[in-house]
Amino acid sequence: MSRGAVDLHSHTTASDGTLSPRELVLAAAQHGVTVLAVTDHDSTDGLAAAMALAPTHRMTIVPGLEINCDVEGAEIHVLGYFVDHEAAWFQDFLREQRAERIARVHRIAERLTELGMPIEPAEVFAVCKEGSPGRPHVAQVMVARGYVKSVREAFDKYLKQGGAANVPRRRLSPVEAVQVIRKAHGVPVFAHPGLADRDAII
Repeated sequence: MSRGAVDLHSHTTASDGTLSPRELVLAAAQHGVTVLAVTDHDSTDGLAAAMALAPTHRMTIVPGLEINCDVEGAEIHVLGYFVDHEAAWFQDFLREQRAERIARVHRIAERLTELGMPIEPAEVFAVCKEGSPGRPHVAQVMVARGYVKSVREAFDKYLKQGGAANVPRRRLSPVEAVQVIRKAHGVPVFAHPGLADRDAII
């Protein structure tokens, strides 16, 4: 494999990314990336397409995912690299995680209705299609409805931690996330620690 850039944290439309797996690989190749980790939230659905296309561009795909975790007063994310993503138990785990995400969308929609900004959960699911639904998709619907001018405004005013429309969902603890990743023979990594303000967890 020739030397090139490495990107170890990326998302596709299988979660909250804007590019399909194919588009992501093509964009990465254009920027000289030779090693790309596909780390969607609670989903490995983008891996097959990315791994099928990558050899054409002399690129290695690292199979991964990102798990949102709860800690006291904050949320952190744990990345899992080289996971055995085809294991049946692992896919069952991911389906459970996505089911909780779907339930959360319904709860957020109810909260927004109470705040005078009704949205339909179906609108959110239409945005994320078959992907793993989350607050970014809710924010896009809020923009489309004219309630806010941008996704950033939706988060700053309503969807951020402690925001008026934010509804917590059941998440794993960091320890539980690490245990799941290790069970899947993966390598757990603390995602973007500089943004978490929780250095003691390391």
